[in-house]
Amino acid sequence: MNDSTNGGARKRNRGDKADEDDGSIGKNGRGKELKGLVTSLLLLDEQEKYEQEEHDRASMEAKVSMEVNHRKKTKAMDDFYSEAQDYYSEVEESDRLKRKKSRLAANSVAVAAASDGLQKIEIVKSNKRGGGGDGGGHHRRLWVKDRSKAWWDECNSPDYPDEEFKKQFRMGRATFDMICEELNSAIAKEDTTLRTAIPVQQRVAVCLWRLATGDPLRVVSKKFGLGISTCHKLILEVCTAIRTVLMPKHLQWPEEETLRRIKEEYESISGIPNVVGSMYTTHIPIIAPKISVAAYFNKRHTERNQKTSYSITVQGVVDPRGVFTDVCIGWPGSMPDDQVLEKSALFQRANGGLLKGVWIVGGSSYPLLDWVLVPYTQQHLTWTQHAFNEKIGEIQKVAKDAFARLKGRWRCLQKRTEVKLQDLPVVLGACCVLHNICELGNEEMDRELSTELQDDEMAPEVALRSVSSMKARDAIAHNLLHHGLAGTSFL
Repeated sequence: MNDSTNGGARKRNRGDKADEDDGSIGKNGRGKELKGLVTSLLLLDEQEKYEQEEHDRASMEAKVSMEVNHRKKTKAMDDFYSEAQDYYSEVEESDRLKRKKSRLAANSVAVAAASDGLQKIEIVKSNKRGGGGDGGGHHRRLWVKDRSKAWWDECNSPDYPDEEFKKQFRMGRATFDMICEELNSAIAKEDTTLRTAIPVQQRVAVCLWRLATGDPLRVVSKKFGLGISTCHKLILEVCTAIRTVLMPKHLQWPEEETLRRIKEEYESISGIPNVVGSMYTTHIPIIAPKISVAAYFNKRHTERNQKTSYSITVQGVVDPRGVFTDVCIGWPGSMPDDQVLEKSALFQRANGGLLKGVWIVGGSSYPLLDWVLVPYTQQHLTWTQHAFNEKIGEIQKVAKDAFARLKGRWRCLQKRTEVKLQDLPVVLGACCVLHNICELGNEEMDRELSTELQDDEMAPEVALRSVSSMKARDAIAHNLLHHGLAGTSFL
C-alpha cells in the first residue's frame, strides 16, 4: 500500500514538472514574438526616416536646380534686352547720321544752285547767233512750288471792304494793323539769297485766320499760298509773340484804380459790393494724348455726346466788360473746377493776401472761400437765399457770356486741333489776349458766330470752406432782400 502511495506521488511530481516545463516553453515563445514585432517596427521607422530624408534631399535638389535655371533665364533675358537696346541705339544713331548727311547734301545743292544763279543772274547774251544785236537777260533761280496767293492779295488790298475783312479775321483793319505793328519786332524776318521773307501782315493773317476758322492746315496752306509746315510754324511763332509781347499789355490783373471802377460796375449790376471779377471754367476738346490718357478723359462730355471726348481746361476771371483779367490754362479735363482753381496761380496769390476784402464770384462748381462767393446750393432755399442766387447769377452770366464770345470768335477752340498738347497753352493764351483786344477795341462779333457752352457744373466735395464767408454771404443776402435790391423772378 505504501508502494502504491509513493508511486502515485512520484507520478504527480513528474506531472507537475512537465507542466512547469511546458509553461516556460510558452513564455519564451511569446517573448520572441514580441521582440520580433518591436524589431519590425523599428525597421519600419528607420525605413520611413530614410525615405523622408531622400524626399527632402530630392526636393532641395529640385529647388536648387529651378533657382539655377531661373537665374540663367533671367541673365539670358537681360543680355537679350541689353543687346536689343544697343542694336536699336545703333540703328537710331545711324538713321540720325543719314538724315544729317541728307540735309547737308540738300543744303550743299541749294547753296550751289543759289551761287550759280547769282553768278549768272546778270549775264546778258551778246552777239546772239553771231549777230551784234542786244540779247535778252538770262536768269537762274531756285525752284519753288508755285502757289496762288490771290485770295490773300485780295484781302490785303486797300480796296477790300472792312466788313469782309472783319468777317475773315474777326477784327477790323485798324485793329489788325495795330497788332502787326506791335508784333513787328518779334516776328519780322529778313530776305535771304534763296527766297523773299513772308511779310509781317501775312504772318499775322495766317495765325488769325487759323484761330478764327479752326480749319485744317491744308486749307490754310491753300488760302495763303504757303506750305503746310510753313503755316504750322507761323501760327506757333505768332502765338508765342502774342503771349510774350501783347499779354503783359492786354491781359493783367487790374491796378487799384481799375479795381475800384470794376467794383462799382459789378455793384450796379447786382447790388453785391466788393466784387472784382466773375470766374468760369470751360473745356477745350483735344485729340487723345499719347500719355496720361485717363487724366484728359472728359466723362461728362462723353456721356452727353455718346462719343469719347478728351479735353483741357481754361479757367478765366473777367471784368464787367467781359475782358479777361486772369487765366489758368492747360489742366487735364478730368479735373473738377475746384481742383483747377486750387492749382492756379490766382489761388496762390489770393492765399498771399492779394484778394483780401474782395470777392470773385463763381458758380456752384466752386467752393465758398474767404475770397470766392458762390450761390446757395442746398435744397428748400428761403426767399432771401433765392434772391441772392438771382443777383449772383447776373454776375456769373458776365463770365459765361465772355467765354461764349471767346469760343464763337475763335472757332479753333470748338474743334480738336493738330496742335501738340504741349503747344496748346500758348495757342489758347493767344486766343484770350486777342479776345481782350477785340473787346477793348469794341469789335462786335457777328451773331452767326454765337455759340452755346456745354460745361457741366459739379459740386465740389467740400463746398463750404470758410465760416466767416458763410456769415458774410448771409449778411449780403439779407441786405439784398430787405433793402429792395433783389428781384422777384424767383417768386
